[in-house]
Amino acid sequence: MNAGHVGIVWNPSKVDRETLEAALPESARADTSWHETAEEDPGRAATQAALDAGATLVLAAGGDGTVRAVAEHLAETGADAELGVIPLGTGNLLARNLGIPLNDLPGAFTRALDGDAQPLDIGWAEITLAAGVERHAFAVMAGFGIDAHMITETDAELKSRAGWLAYVESLGRAVSASEVVGIQVTHNGADAVAERAHTLIVGNCGTLQAGLTLLPDADPADGELDLLLLRSEGVAGWVDTLRNMVWDNGLKRMLTQNDTATSSEHTLHGRLEELTIELEEPRVVEVDGDDLGEATRIAFSVQPAAIRIR
Repeated sequence: MNAGHVGIVWNPSKVDRETLEAALPESARADTSWHETAEEDPGRAATQAALDAGATLVLAAGGDGTVRAVAEHLAETGADAELGVIPLGTGNLLARNLGIPLNDLPGAFTRALDGDAQPLDIGWAEITLAAGVERHAFAVMAGFGIDAHMITETDAELKSRAGWLAYVESLGRAVSASEVVGIQVTHNGADAVAERAHTLIVGNCGTLQAGLTLLPDADPADGELDLLLLRSEGVAGWVDTLRNMVWDNGLKRMLTQNDTATSSEHTLHGRLEELTIELEEPRVVEVDGDDLGEATRIAFSVQPAAIRIR
């Protein structure tokens, strides 16, 4: 397939240009432009520079932050350019969910250059922080609770040495740091409902590192987002949550070929187009692996088929 002009947006803290050039197929080098990200801008300006150079395919070469920044700019501007992912990070969440080759630069380039483009929904989170309101896109998932604490509690040095296994080490501390908080939930425009939760995740894709599936119904191109709310407290609550994830929505679902995620007393699954959360106490919010700080309100929405990805 002819990719047209290829704009490569790459994070120099993850890889040098020479390494990428060596893995890029010879046939694509003549019509390629290179756009480096900056510490203060993980990819939006570089993506616009690629579009200004005439890119019909933008490759995001970096970690989840780089991929998110490129996808966000393409979705927000309505650009016609397609997205390719060259995964170079620790989590590589979108790449894992879409089956993009990991630890294989030539394979990732081949997929990005020759693969068929498919629509990808983009989620948006409008977050109220102490400094004001910010709006961020996500391609995989966003929320507060265990997933956010896993990010903030993960040791940076261990992460650089052990990769995604560092997140496993932080899970125990994340569980202890995730206390139940009162929230007001407005779902798809209905009246607000009082809830309690220590973890709330809204996602476009459902799988984390090590194949852990949090959102078994998630489809990145169905025009909806998926919800997981956890309110486990004490041993009995966590046993119920683990049973729900491992048995109800794991082995049992596979054996019975059930199409819908099953909720339980301490675990709630749902589907949505819009969701607003107001928290009694601030909680750390993460978006595709990026810690955005403590928020008191989050408004989620979906932009169906926002971009096309190979």
